[in-house]
Amino acid sequence: MDLTLSGEHETLRATVEDFARKEVAPVIGEFYERGEFPYEIVAKMGAMGLFGLPFDEEHGGMGGDYFALCLALEELARVDSSVAITLEAGVSLGAMPIYRFGSEEQKREWLPALVAGERLGAFGLTEPGGGSDAGATRTTARLDGDEWVINGSKAFITNSGTDITSVVTVTAITGGTDAAGRREISAIMVPAGTPGFRVSQKYSKVGWSASDTRELFFDDCRVPAGNLLGQRGRGYAQFLSILDEGRIAIAALSVGLAQGCVDESVRYAHEREAFGRPIGSYQAIQFKIADMEARAHTARLAYYAAAAKMLAGEPFKKEAAIAKLVASNAAMDNARDATQVFGGYGFMNEYPVGRFYRDAKILEIGEGTSEVQRMLIARQLGL
Repeated sequence: MDLTLSGEHETLRATVEDFARKEVAPVIGEFYERGEFPYEIVAKMGAMGLFGLPFDEEHGGMGGDYFALCLALEELARVDSSVAITLEAGVSLGAMPIYRFGSEEQKREWLPALVAGERLGAFGLTEPGGGSDAGATRTTARLDGDEWVINGSKAFITNSGTDITSVVTVTAITGGTDAAGRREISAIMVPAGTPGFRVSQKYSKVGWSASDTRELFFDDCRVPAGNLLGQRGRGYAQFLSILDEGRIAIAALSVGLAQGCVDESVRYAHEREAFGRPIGSYQAIQFKIADMEARAHTARLAYYAAAAKMLAGEPFKKEAAIAKLVASNAAMDNARDATQVFGGYGFMNEYPVGRFYRDAKILEIGEGTSEVQRMLIARQLGL
């Protein structure tokens, strides 16, 4: 098994690494402190083709694969997670459902701008009363002639209220229950600006401060019947499959944050002196950073393995859950240790590790909590 990157993948990785260091790192702290969405950076990522990485050229993409997206996310998150999650959500949650399940007409209408990064899409699954239990959807959609009438709300939706958001795909109850007691849940695309569709002010968040996250409200919101995405009644199943893929992407993002903690700690260990010597000369610091590197390395292998199974067309649900669980743990542990290495400076937002510490916790929650990942792994083991 060859774990070295292909020439094409390595070129992409190095290109994104250079972009993150030169274009993102010098300015992202100011966006973060202001809680401001970095439109200029997103536009540059679009021009680089990052939003089109896993999509075919027929629909305006770069003709790459999902692993290419993961490599880009890792390199971005080594510097900043707000930028990385904007790309991850825009691709795997915004555009991918349309790419996977949309009709050719829907793809032609929505994908070109989404894969170019000129517009952003969002994924409306979570509700105020239903996070891990996403099947407990309360949002409803009923057919009235040739229109869906949507009522309800969604919570914690990334990329849903930016100036360049074009569409939000939401799950809604569209019928009764089947013999097994399962409700009919469908996915429906709601264009931004549709009457009856309102987005809240941005959340005041602990981390990811330069990304866009909002609550959504639907009050007799009417969209054409043709905005149904995929098969009626299959919306929940479709979104679960999208989440399986997305967990690999979030694992890659988590690895990036974990590795960024190592990068910053190694640099600081050379520069900072205590008791007349660089702190990196003390075994206590050496061992702490060695453990951080081991976590990042192991987590990277986990998401590489999950991505390999996915691209080979093999079942990968368990491997995706393992990757997400291991990588988010690594991110959280490394962020805590990096903050300790930096001491008081690690508690200052002007240093990247301060942002890493704030950003890490959500990785154990978003796109499936750590507890949900353990449930999935156990089920795959037949328990």
